Amino acid sequence: MLFSKKAQAPGITASAALRLGFFICLACLLGAGLLLYSPAGRPVAALDGVTVYGNGFPLSSHGRNLTPDGYNIGLKYQCVEFVKRYYLQYYNHRMPDTYGHAFSFFDAAIPDGGLNRRRGLLQYKNGGKTLPQKGDILVFGCAWYNPYGHVAVVAKTEADKVEYIQQNSFSAHASLPIVRRADGARAVRHKRLLGWLRMPAGGKDD
Repeated sequence: MLFSKKAQAPGITASAALRLGFFICLACLLGAGLLLYSPAGRPVAALDGVTVYGNGFPLSSHGRNLTPDGYNIGLKYQCVEFVKRYYLQYYNHRMPDTYGHAFSFFDAAIPDGGLNRRRGLLQYKNGGKTLPQKGDILVFGCAWYNPYGHVAVVAKTEADKVEYIQQNSFSAHASLPIVRRADGARAVRHKRLLGWLRMPAGGKDD
């Protein structure tokens, strides 16, 4: 008597399983984002009287925020919009270049402490001679999950940490440790923190 082999369902390959696992994890993260992010336009924090608003979801935007005379503050309620609105309302500072993703706020070609002419602000690199202080703009580089970078405003600096406020993030309040590197320089510990921008001496613009 002849026996035929049972037809077997094709098995899932290791690479396909990895891809499936990645998409499941991504879906979970996106679902968590929907739950953890505050609804768009809801006030969630403030610094010096300047409000941080929820964005609803990290990739969302809700129209462009322009002043009555046309100055571009940014896309509501992305991280850049809060930073530029803070500098406009608190310092009365208008950036010469009003466009660009968050990572573009830091120009690696500018020497430490030099003037970033696009933003009209002094620029310091992480690990240089100058630590961040209140009001500075922290600039974070890109990541695989965020090709635009991120910016935030320093709320307070202590001996061992820097506290900052941000828009379009899971939490409006966050902090990072200040550490001493092997070369003796003090730096803020975060692998994507490029540096920070600061109002020139004299404070608020006229």
